[in-house]
Amino acid sequence: MYPLKFEPFLRTMVWGGEKIAAYKGIETDIPKIGESWEISGYAAHPTVVSEGPDAGRTINELVSIYKEKLVGKKVYAENGDEFPLLVKFIDAGNDLSIQVHPNDAIAEKNHGKGFRGKTEMWYVIGADPGGALYCGLNRPITPEAYSARVEDGTITKVLSRYEVHPGDVFFLPAGRIHAICRGCFVAEIQQTSDLTYRIFDYGRKGLDGKPRELHTELAREAIDYHVEEDYRTHYRHSLNKEIEVVGCEFFTTSVLDLDKPHEKPLSKLDSFLVVMCVSGNGTLVDQEPEGPVSVTLRQGETVLIPATSKGVRFAPDGRMKVLTSCIK
Repeated sequence: MYPLKFEPFLRTMVWGGEKIAAYKGIETDIPKIGESWEISGYAAHPTVVSEGPDAGRTINELVSIYKEKLVGKKVYAENGDEFPLLVKFIDAGNDLSIQVHPNDAIAEKNHGKGFRGKTEMWYVIGADPGGALYCGLNRPITPEAYSARVEDGTITKVLSRYEVHPGDVFFLPAGRIHAICRGCFVAEIQQTSDLTYRIFDYGRKGLDGKPRELHTELAREAIDYHVEEDYRTHYRHSLNKEIEVVGCEFFTTSVLDLDKPHEKPLSKLDSFLVVMCVSGNGTLVDQEPEGPVSVTLRQGETVLIPATSKGVRFAPDGRMKVLTSCIK
């Protein structure tokens, strides 16, 4: 097998901005790009291989062909032909809605067999001065108090608000209320799901000119009302050292900030590896059983390393920062 690159699915959103095309170095006439789905096994918008022998095939078609060779034995046994992660870049040209995602059990109960919940994480790539986001409750509230605050428009007063900077990380298990605000540019790693319960949307109209649908009652059931003192993920930055920032049952994500070559062994990992280049440029060499395969890696690009890989070597062109995600 070999490293795989995909054509991103560029998604117009009412709150989208103008940063994604410039960040990825692409030309497009798509307006208000809010999301660039880099690798997606979501049935409605699966990403397509952009180059190589499998060009034109979707990620889920690849999983059905290569099975555990692509994703790993355990991953394939648990997920079948659906690629289990969705990774994206998000440009908040305006505030996103206050929202929450259901867990797997609630997703299946409300929407049917096969629907997944949505646990996710954010890595902040950039933020305008004053750029912020909401994450979690800042005080205990009851479901009844939640409904009242949605009704009177004061729901944000009970949410923890964080001014953010590049390198900040937030973990969002299903059930945690959240929203990205104007001026934030983030990488998001999540379960393969597009289930979002919109709680509050500032009275905004959608791209069709109609009021956007709210899911107040569905959200009320899905919310985790537990309060934490601090929702930010704290970690110590270290150059040329892999730092795990999120580890959960759905994915494990690490940060690698490099100014010299770095070897990452994979022979003991029974999983694919997603590599997102969040800044800089360089080269990635994938050590496959058939021999090494080298690909360029530029800012805004994402590469999927198959489970057959014995290891990867990153060679930055000066400086390069990547996020790596797998399922352990």
